[in-house]
Amino acid sequence: MTDNAPAPFWRTKTLEQMSEAEWESLCDGCGRCCLVKLEDEDSGEIHYTDLGCRLLDGHSCRCRDYEHRQKQVWDCVKLTPKAVRELPWLPVTCAYRRLAEGRGLAWWHPLVSGRPESVEEAGVSVRGRISASETDLAQERWPERMVKWPNKPPRRKTAERRD
Repeated sequence: MTDNAPAPFWRTKTLEQMSEAEWESLCDGCGRCCLVKLEDEDSGEIHYTDLGCRLLDGHSCRCRDYEHRQKQVWDCVKLTPKAVRELPWLPVTCAYRRLAEGRGLAWWHPLVSGRPESVEEAGVSVRGRISASETDLAQERWPERMVKWPNKPPRRKTAERRD
């Protein structure tokens, strides 16, 4: 960025000030938020699984029917600035969560890298990591599919590695 270039919108606007297009562009397409999550009723702890929502396309890591998703999936949550600040299950890698926490976008985010492939290269994408769709496995077997990786930070960019 040159000295005269304006700062990108995610650095100058609050989540509430963003246009719909700006808001939507914050989604990096990782698919982590579309994994089935289980909540421990006693502790409230959230556990991620490697099961995808029935609308999640495991290759593109996008919703198969984004426009109508909430009509088709009863617990699909529409992300809003308020929701982003309150949802305990948004992955630590989520751009919405990162901005709400004042952290900025990660190096691998397509708005920073200029390349959608950087999400997969960083190990953030769910592509190739989903074992099945939620409809492929009986609900009582979902706990068998719990995994830790969806709420872990990605690999460091090579130039950022510290030895």
